[in-house]
Amino acid sequence: MNKTNAMRILDARKTSYTIHTYDNEDGLIHGTAVAEKIGLPPETVFKTLVAHSGPQPYVYVIPVAEELDLKRAARAAGVKKIELLPLKELLKHTGYIRGGCSPVGMKKLYPTFIHSSAEEQQRIAVSAGRVGVQMELESKLLAEAVSAVFTDLIKEQL
Repeated sequence: MNKTNAMRILDARKTSYTIHTYDNEDGLIHGTAVAEKIGLPPETVFKTLVAHSGPQPYVYVIPVAEELDLKRAARAAGVKKIELLPLKELLKHTGYIRGGCSPVGMKKLYPTFIHSSAEEQQRIAVSAGRVGVQMELESKLLAEAVSAVFTDLIKEQL
């Protein structure tokens, strides 16, 4: 398999990771389907969302079964209001497409926030930068690779 930018960056940092591949021919690339396909609990598989406040993008890494709380996301970024980046702008800003967006290896290093539950997991999985490929690594090593901050980002369950 060809290495993605995310893998090359982790290799250069000598960061250990495990690759998981899955079949995406069925079109099921949403987070919980991916967790099931790679055989990991959903609380250990994280999705990467990109939001913006004006022209500034922000990256959020949250568990696949959860929903980003935009107020908490804005607070984490230190801005008043934030909204998800339109999908049509994702490739332009990140170099990645939906379903293959990794927090590692974007066109620029944007301010990045990882949900605090990742600290409780020994290892988490995130996209490796290509649909059908996930990489599993220690959450603290992921945070170091992208200069991320751990914080509370998800909507509370009622």
